[in-house]
Amino acid sequence: MQLVTHRQLFFQHVAQTSNFPLALEIDRAEGIYIFGPTLGSTDDSTRYMDLISGIAVSNVGHRHPKVLEAIHNQLDKYMHLMVYGEYVQTPQTQLAHALAQTLPASLDNVYFTNSGTEAVEGAMKLVKRYTNRTEIISCFNAYHGSTQGALSLSGDENFKRNYRPLLPGVRHIRFGALQDIEQITDQTAAVVMEVIGGEAGVRVPDRAYLQAVRERCTEVGALLIFDEIQTGFGRTGTFWAFEGFGVVPDVLLCAKGMGGGMPIGAFISSAEIMGVFKDNPILGHITTFGGHPVSCAASLATLQVIQDEKLHEKAEAKGQLFKQLLQHPAIKEVRGKGLMLAAEFESFEVLKPVIDRAIAHGVITDWFLFCNNSMRIAPPLIITEAQIQEACAVILEAIDQLYKVLEPHETV
Repeated sequence: MQLVTHRQLFFQHVAQTSNFPLALEIDRAEGIYIFGPTLGSTDDSTRYMDLISGIAVSNVGHRHPKVLEAIHNQLDKYMHLMVYGEYVQTPQTQLAHALAQTLPASLDNVYFTNSGTEAVEGAMKLVKRYTNRTEIISCFNAYHGSTQGALSLSGDENFKRNYRPLLPGVRHIRFGALQDIEQITDQTAAVVMEVIGGEAGVRVPDRAYLQAVRERCTEVGALLIFDEIQTGFGRTGTFWAFEGFGVVPDVLLCAKGMGGGMPIGAFISSAEIMGVFKDNPILGHITTFGGHPVSCAASLATLQVIQDEKLHEKAEAKGQLFKQLLQHPAIKEVRGKGLMLAAEFESFEVLKPVIDRAIAHGVITDWFLFCNNSMRIAPPLIITEAQIQEACAVILEAIDQLYKVLEPHETV
């Protein structure tokens, strides 16, 4: 009887979202590395340096010992008990308090979800209920999730056209364009904005732009929602990216790097704003697994590791090292903040072979949904200078290999 391989089962039974998945077989992960299955009877396995952190998730690295310890300790106590918000559960209350300690006083009320897109959905309901308005404004080339409400906010028609009709009352402005701010009016419930444009290819706005958006929202009575699902938990050099711009939102969204590898998200606001979920109707927003105690325990440990090891404070210098080392005629620029970076190439046709060659030599990178000519670089915050040097050497060699195989008269 012939055994079915995991690869065969993957293609037979795991739903695919593209015709060309990476299909890397993974056996384990540790720190900044993930490993393939061992080869035959030896202990050797393929080792990959993870330069994308599962898309900005593994900020403290894979299987951080303190995160694992927190998970194990919580497993010995209890897991799911009841729909979120009904029982006083220590992991939830401790995490909510710890989050509030990292934030301005106006952001002291936390609603836990299972993911970033769920945080977006909850926040959309919250701002409509609080303002009694229906219009929400987001930005072109922004990504806020794939559920229908979050997808309505996303600013790329290619991702939306086959799922219409989506939510009405959503308008888009250009990220960074001061003249578009006038479109925020007294009919606007909220503006949803990434502090740094992620899937657009890591676009860092001017400080004055975000401050002008804040002022306009205040002027017309609209709420300002900052989506820090990718940028939060230390990735950009401060614990929250908005700290670097002198602007405080009315609602804050987080997920991804928040859980240390466990699924969790949250939307955070003031007690006054969040209080509208209590009546008309009662239970205005509910979730079964949001605030799962094991995920909350992992998140609290993650937060403490980032603060104790000052990982957020070290991110900017590490990002600068990437920028210094990734110098090549094929790289047009390396932009970003902290360890949220994009290396821009001439085209996807140039970038994709570089990514493939880098993966073949043990360094995993990727591109962006709305910027496919730029390489995503978002490693775990624990990456060392020596590991950065090693990763950059592999990327530069991958670029050189690409150009060596081209005939002198060919272009890419």
